[in-house]
Amino acid sequence: MLYVIAAPSGAGKTTIVRGILKNNPELIFSVSATTRNKRENESEGKDYFFFTKEEFKKMIAKDELVEHEILFNGDYYGTLKSFVNENLDNERNVIFDIDVNGALNIKKIYGNKAKLIFIMPPDIETLKERLKKRATESEDQISERIKRVDLEIGKKNDFDYIVVNDDLEKAISEVQEIISKFNK
Repeated sequence: MLYVIAAPSGAGKTTIVRGILKNNPELIFSVSATTRNKRENESEGKDYFFFTKEEFKKMIAKDELVEHEILFNGDYYGTLKSFVNENLDNERNVIFDIDVNGALNIKKIYGNKAKLIFIMPPDIETLKERLKKRATESEDQISERIKRVDLEIGKKNDFDYIVVNDDLEKAISEVQEIISKFNK
């Protein structure tokens, strides 16, 4: 199975995925590819695969990505097709932490093998505060992320499940229940 967790930036999807991975060490984390600069606390191959824009464009041209998108500040994000297919071929369950459009593309390609879980923020103000607290982006970058929120929330009904993250432990527990239905 492919468990695809998506949400607007700041909704808590990464924290929820980390909680799920802690409780389910057999799950494989899908490491996304990106062209954005590496943050201080990130590691190559663990948090992201970091590429130049030229390298990323070549992967797109060669159809080596399951999904990709140009997002904030013109940076590319995507999922390596080889990574997903290798894990499915070896009957391993994979968990994704990606954007909303990427999640929908994965569902389009893998159908019922992909379970889409949308993490809903409690409200926009909480979302803004979370983005500011993590202190990884400028005000302009935060504003750009906020602009996408309505677009992303507007697609929540295309997901198999919606989990509201107004209490982190409760949200992790709800996502765990969903995964447990299929992870037998």
